[in-house]
Amino acid sequence: MGEAASTIEVKVVGIKRKTSDVGPWEEFTGILEQKRVECSEQRKKSLRARYLYGILFLLANLVAWCVRDYGQMVSPQLHYLKACGVEGQDCFHTMGVLRVSLGCFIFFFIMFLTTCKTSKLYETRNTWHSRWWSLKFIILVVSLIIPFFVPSDFVQLYGELARVGAGVFLLLQLISIIEFITWWNNYWMPDERRKQSCSLGLFTSTVFYIASVCGIGVMYSLYAPRPSCILNIFFITWTAILLVVMMVISLHSKVNRGLLSSGIMASYIVFLCWSAIRSEPATEKCSPKEHENGHGDWTTVLGFIIAIGAIVIATFSTGIDSQTFQFRKNDIQQDDDIPYKYGFFHLIFSLGAMYFAMLFISWNLDSSARKWSIDVGWASTWVKIVNEWFAATIYLWKLMYPVVRQSKVMDHEEPVQESDNNI
Repeated sequence: MGEAASTIEVKVVGIKRKTSDVGPWEEFTGILEQKRVECSEQRKKSLRARYLYGILFLLANLVAWCVRDYGQMVSPQLHYLKACGVEGQDCFHTMGVLRVSLGCFIFFFIMFLTTCKTSKLYETRNTWHSRWWSLKFIILVVSLIIPFFVPSDFVQLYGELARVGAGVFLLLQLISIIEFITWWNNYWMPDERRKQSCSLGLFTSTVFYIASVCGIGVMYSLYAPRPSCILNIFFITWTAILLVVMMVISLHSKVNRGLLSSGIMASYIVFLCWSAIRSEPATEKCSPKEHENGHGDWTTVLGFIIAIGAIVIATFSTGIDSQTFQFRKNDIQQDDDIPYKYGFFHLIFSLGAMYFAMLFISWNLDSSARKWSIDVGWASTWVKIVNEWFAATIYLWKLMYPVVRQSKVMDHEEPVQESDNNI
């Protein structure tokens, strides 16, 4: 009996020791699970915040449109503002758009300065980025009002700087789009484990090339109906040449990047060419657009709404694509890391404020645009054409750079091998 009792006591003591050992571990795992849940909630709030900032940016676009097209209705009430000039002339049309753009730029630049160093979800700056919407809305309203008290000379200077900022925005947008096309091409690259992906990628590339060729044909028929439309013929023909060059280089044995990426890029530059020709003034004889009376029909209104939506989507998609512009892309993502770079996000939106200002005034600081029009004029046409050529140049360089780099490495290795043989 004594031995049995002693063995029972030993077992009881062993069980107590095991339970005492398990207790702290369970408590530790519970703390980790709770922290993981909190990080997940913070991450969801951060991701939802992106769309709220997009809504605020959309509101700023709508305010700029209202000030440009209908600001003269409240001009008698602006006579007491010295910055607005005689009868408030400097607070609507082109100057009004620049003032709203300046206010939007101020708001998002403040957000950039206050969130640019955020890296973890538990930081105070993450709370400021994802919450306090009532306060941020008040800051936005104040930022939009302040420029209407700023002298016109300063606003004119901001307009000159906005041209540069809008150009930088277009460059970043191009890089983001090309990186997305590259990712898409790599995803659909031929793979033995994904035979369906290969066939689907071939089908997709065929569709893009057919759409590009059809687009060029439609542009010839609509925008170059007669031999006197030399400029439009040049634009469309050069776009077709770029399409062929991209296809040939993509299929070259040393490049061998397939047809999908070049097909998508061909459709994109055809779209840019079409958009550029569409931006030509309606008074041109090679433009099929009818002379508008300033009120606009339902197609003009619909196109205007789609254009504003495109501005917001382009700014939003570029802002969340911070990984494309990182020098170190192999960092392991931790649970408490922010899902995207807040500083870069707000910086893109501040540049987007300059961009939508240029679109509303058609890149021209000296003339006022018609009602329900956006990005129309010869300045807009040439900006889009240069944007198209620049996009094609970046894409072609991205295709040829690995080959050029490899050839340089081989040329460097050959003298080294010769010297080793001589030794």
